[in-house]
Amino acid sequence: METLKQELKELIITSLDLEDVTPTDIVDDEPLFVDGLGLDSIDALELGVAIKKKYQVKLDANSRDNKKHFASINSLAEFVKAAA
Repeated sequence: METLKQELKELIITSLDLEDVTPTDIVDDEPLFVDGLGLDSIDALELGVAIKKKYQVKLDANSRDNKKHFASINSLAEFVKAAA
């Protein structure tokens, strides 16, 4: 699971062009959006596409669970692991 979390952190950085962020800057249980890493809805769309491509995970844009899945690295890793 730690390897998956590291991969997700690197994917976030590269797919969103976060130049001043390193994987160690992203805390596993802190929010990815607004307060924590400060991502926004456009970032969510780009990240969703990147995750879909890399892990062949199906994402439903209308799913109410997306907010929960993308809340933190921990929840995103659980989602990718369960869906893959």
